[in-house]
Amino acid sequence: MVRDCRADLPQGWRYLVTTYTPVIRRLLAHYAPSAGDGEAGVERVLLGLRLPASSLFQSLDPAPERWFVAELRQAVLSALPAPEAPVSLDLETLAGALEPLTVVEKVAAWFETMHYDDAATAEMMRISPATAAKVRARAAELLRGKSDAWNRTLLADNGLALGREAAASGGKDCASPKVLLDILDGRTTWQGREVLERHVTACWHCVDHYARMMEVIALLRANRPLTDAEAAPYFRALGVTVERPSPWKRLFARR
Repeated sequence: MVRDCRADLPQGWRYLVTTYTPVIRRLLAHYAPSAGDGEAGVERVLLGLRLPASSLFQSLDPAPERWFVAELRQAVLSALPAPEAPVSLDLETLAGALEPLTVVEKVAAWFETMHYDDAATAEMMRISPATAAKVRARAAELLRGKSDAWNRTLLADNGLALGREAAASGGKDCASPKVLLDILDGRTTWQGREVLERHVTACWHCVDHYARMMEVIALLRANRPLTDAEAAPYFRALGVTVERPSPWKRLFARR
């Protein structure tokens, strides 16, 4: 699909629309619920992905599905405006305040910037909602002690801006998507996991990336591709022809 979309072939865009439009819908509903433009917003994202300026397919070689969806997630969120927060928070201040937390605690706190509540965070991290709530309460107190101004929604209010700052702060030692997925899938040795956790403890780029990969797994678990009929308006918007079955296929389909 990646090669076909890069070459602007209809079959690539048909597959992307039918398979990943539900992912785009969920992302927009979660991160921009007040936009109020529904399907028009989904269509706008799809048209943006097809523009020559879109970076989604430029450097992404054919890769496992979860890698692609992680990049798709970033492309969708990059088009959203970051609202002005009542109280601003930058990544440096957050990092300093939450330095005492463990990696798991930092990830649980970071999910609040991604607008996930205790229950959703707990499900993705495979911890209890009570644990997620306890960690977030501690993080809130740490932030309150380091901030000149504070409110309970400080992390969520600054979520998009913090996510962009964290994504741009990576370095050569940061973990690749494959390494993070190996950990999440249980394919990493204890030694390898300990080495990575020492790095992640001080790297908010990797904390963000780790949380994003958990989110992607949850998105794909809930994903249900569109039928051709459901996808037809998007095909028309993109100018993609609908592949019609041959007469023989139609004949056998009726039997």
